[in-house]
This record gives sequence, C-alpha cells and structure tokens, in this order.
Amino acid sequence: MQPTINFLLAGVGGQGTILASDVLVNVGLAAGYQAKQAEVHGMSQRGGSVTSYVRWGQTVYSPLVGAGEVDVYLAFEKVEALRNLNQLRRGALAVINMHAIPPVTVTSGDQTYPDDDRLRSAIAQVTDTAVYLDGQAIAEGLGNPRVENVVLLGALSALMEREGLIGSELLPDEWIVAITERVPGKYATLNRRAFEAGRLAL
Repeated sequence: MQPTINFLLAGVGGQGTILASDVLVNVGLAAGYQAKQAEVHGMSQRGGSVTSYVRWGQTVYSPLVGAGEVDVYLAFEKVEALRNLNQLRRGALAVINMHAIPPVTVTSGDQTYPDDDRLRSAIAQVTDTAVYLDGQAIAEGLGNPRVENVVLLGALSALMEREGLIGSELLPDEWIVAITERVPGKYATLNRRAFEAGRLAL
C-alpha cells in the first residue's frame, strides 16, 4: 500500500463529480485505507465548477490537499482540467475527459474555448502519465449519458493498476460494489457496464 494517495476530481455541476468522489472514499476504505474527502461547490446547479479532494492513507488526519500535492487527477471537463493543473505534483496520474461544456464567458463571445492542442500541451508540462477519453460518447453508446462519471472511474481504476499505484489489494469488483451502493438498484447493471467500458477504453 502507498502511504498516502491524494486525489482531485474536477468537473461541472451535473456531471456526477461528487458521486464519483463518494465512490472513491468507499473504495479506499475497502482497500484498507483511512479515507476522507472535502468538496468545493461553485454554482453547481448552474453548471459551475465543482472540485472534490479525496485522500487515502494509513492515517489521514485531514482531507485537505495542498497545491502541488495531488497524485491522481480525474478531470470531467476540458476547461476544468486546465483550471486545476497547479494542484498536481509533477508526474501525477491524470484521466482527462474530452467533454466540452463552454461557460457563459465563451457562449457570450467574450472568450474562446481552449482547443485540444492547448489542453494536451499544458498537461504535458505537468505530467506524461495522462490518458484522454470521451466519456460522454462511451456513456451515450451504453444508452445513458448520465453514467459518464462511472466510465471515468473505470478508466481511473485501470490506470492506477497499470501504473502500480494500487495492486492486488483492490480488485475491480470492489469498485463495482462501491458504485452500485451509490446508485438506484435498477441502474446497477448499466453502471457495471459503464465501469467495464471505462476500463477497456484505457
């Protein structure tokens, strides 16, 4: 087990960022860690920024994570991915969802939305362990765009395994149990499929 793993999840209201962070807490507990979380809600009901910190550790006194201390980054939207890069340590693991939700400043014409080259270039300056996927397209292919967050969790679990941040102490089924505990029972099968699709997308 790693002594401590610091996560940052960043997205836009309505993308399921908080549910994903709740799942991460329960997955950490299942793996034998102490786990805590702290959330910052912007105008989330209006599509504002939402960030959540989760910490796993042998002993965790506080959920707060300082700038430059994030080990694992899960970005649900492209602008939010850029907005929080200063929180990452160099070489952090990153899952970047290539979903664009232009803010009002863009739709009003006052600013331009950053293109994908700018996004990838900025992230490459911080870490070379980043993966990019279109979680929304994968979720829509499963018949429900609302499981986009679970697709991203699947990709995250696979990346953490691949890079050795978690090992045999944490099986994919532990993630699925934590997810299905947080969603209505009638959606359990759909969420399992979404998680597995995210793992395969890596």
